[in-house]
Amino acid sequence: MEHLLHYVWKHKLFPLKVLQTTNGLPVEVIDPGLQNPNAGPDFFNAKLKINGILWVGNIEIHAHASDWFHHGHDSDKVYDSVILHVVGEADGEITRTNGEVIPQLQLTCPEHIRAHYHELCVADQYPACYPVLASLPKLTVHSWLTALQTERLEQKARLITQRLEHCNNNWEDAFFITLARNFGFGLNGDAFETWAGLLPLRAVDKHRNDLFQIEALFYGLAGLFEDTFLKKEQEDEYSLRLCKEFRYLQRKFEFTRVMDATLWRFLRLRPENFPHIRLAQLAYLYQKGDKLFSRLLEAETLSEVRELLTTRTSAYWESHYLFGQTSPHKEKTLGERSKNLIIINTVTPFLYTYGLHKADERMCERAGRFLEELKAEDNHITRAWSNAGLPVATAADSQALIQLRKEYCDKRKCLFCRFGYEYLRHE
Repeated sequence: MEHLLHYVWKHKLFPLKVLQTTNGLPVEVIDPGLQNPNAGPDFFNAKLKINGILWVGNIEIHAHASDWFHHGHDSDKVYDSVILHVVGEADGEITRTNGEVIPQLQLTCPEHIRAHYHELCVADQYPACYPVLASLPKLTVHSWLTALQTERLEQKARLITQRLEHCNNNWEDAFFITLARNFGFGLNGDAFETWAGLLPLRAVDKHRNDLFQIEALFYGLAGLFEDTFLKKEQEDEYSLRLCKEFRYLQRKFEFTRVMDATLWRFLRLRPENFPHIRLAQLAYLYQKGDKLFSRLLEAETLSEVRELLTTRTSAYWESHYLFGQTSPHKEKTLGERSKNLIIINTVTPFLYTYGLHKADERMCERAGRFLEELKAEDNHITRAWSNAGLPVATAADSQALIQLRKEYCDKRKCLFCRFGYEYLRHE
């Protein structure tokens, strides 16, 4: 009940009658104020007239007036700034810490809003607001998707900033760890990030010009040479050579930890996505040249970015997906769709985060431009929105709608969604 009162107050969806305090004084709401998501009064800096007198201050909202005392607001000076207490049921007067009575407004939630909100909460079809989507004005859709796109980039920027701090503010290291995570393409994302976190990148740098040694380090630290994972019958000349090289490098650099190989997932994966192939592609990309992130910062166009991300594998993996198991010969490059996903989930968030850290608007704008130029992702989330009548043309659209699904729809935060607002307000 209380969250609906918040919604009605925020959007001024008041009944078509004169608003009055519980003791009969007329109330005119000029500005409902700014909603406060943190501790303290629910709305800051509201502006209203009570009995013709202008008041500016804070608003507190409760389902019952007595909740004021249950929450201890009568003894908390933070709430002395409240100029109006909005309630669903006025079951008594309330006071400030000095005993002064605070005006109260009993507010009812319009029946159609209550009914529509219940529909959204119990709907088993996604998106729940699908009946209104096709009829929404283009400006409404565009403005909300733009806000969601920015929200998603900022969310990713916070994660990158945390990773950057863990890497002692080394942008190249943080970028490689993020790149590795996204080479897991969802299912193996956590495993790849765990693996990348174990890599002694300064030690690997000393062997950057030798792809064989990089592969030895990558596979060895991934735990793929351990007896619990690599069986005797799977060993072949190449895997034995790699394992021998890794043991030498392990002693040389005194590596004490390797990854638990059981973290890698293979079930329901296409062979092209096996960890062995993705590690081989990462090794090739790592050997291809240093300071990859710095070079990406200089890339002005998507074609330049794609060229920098072009990778393949060593010759062995062109006829293998796993150690010791041959397969038809095939050059295993990073496909166009996979490359686009890497740009969407790694390159653009890093450009945006770098732009924020360096106060460089050009980088933030470039991140947005790349998303506008890329095709929309094709997955169950974007298809659901498209089937509901919402056009999904670019990666900027798909990223916005993924954000909407994960942060609003799945959490039933319809009251905070502009599409939800449009659904609730129609009668």
